[in-house]
Amino acid sequence: MSRVAVITGGAGGLGQAFANQLLKDDWQIVLVDLPGALDALQLDTVQVERIACDLTDEAAVAEICWEISARYPALDLVIHNAGVTQIGLFEDTTLASQRLVMEINYFGSVRMAAGLLGAVRAGRGTHLAISSVAGFAPLYKRTAYAASKHALNGFFSSLASEEALHGVNVVIAAPSFVATNPGRLDAGADGIGRPGAATDGFDEMSPEQAAQIILDGWRRGKRFIPVGRVASLGWRINRLSPRLYRWLMMRRFRP
Repeated sequence: MSRVAVITGGAGGLGQAFANQLLKDDWQIVLVDLPGALDALQLDTVQVERIACDLTDEAAVAEICWEISARYPALDLVIHNAGVTQIGLFEDTTLASQRLVMEINYFGSVRMAAGLLGAVRAGRGTHLAISSVAGFAPLYKRTAYAASKHALNGFFSSLASEEALHGVNVVIAAPSFVATNPGRLDAGADGIGRPGAATDGFDEMSPEQAAQIILDGWRRGKRFIPVGRVASLGWRINRLSPRLYRWLMMRRFRP
């Protein structure tokens, strides 16, 4: 029987890259994304199932998790990949936009983890959370985004100790800049837009490269995976000298 993976944010560049690489190993894939987002995908295979859901809708998430668990009582992998970015100075953002970023990036993953908890335990599978450099270090003009990713890191790193008792692995991946939507930020007045479309990004990698690094790290048993040169250097520098990291970050990002 094929191994089963659930991927949120399945219509995005990184979600698609995960799906394509897992399909090469004959996985059964369940893609979850906003209503309409998955319609245009060219995935005419019985190995891919598409489920429309807004992860900010608690009742809808509970319903799809029940449906997924009924069809696949034992899950091997859940990739918590759905998310948005928000770029802008804190003084220019609203409390409502800060809440929305948290609802999508943090609570969306928490809802999915809760709804699929039993199925992942039954499969002795893995929760793979896609965080960011902003999940372990500060990032200029991204207060809400960094807060949501710090929360994500705290949740999943804590969940790891609980779920280990059930044979479940929890892995956190922290990419730097992944060009999933180059030139397509489509940000609203609140600065919220597509991930992977930042105009101030640098040393970017393709979604395919990022997915390969993340899946290779997971297969090798890593529990934390910095993805890319910037993430790896940032992780080391921030641990050794947060002050130096902040200086380097501000030198790169501040106008």
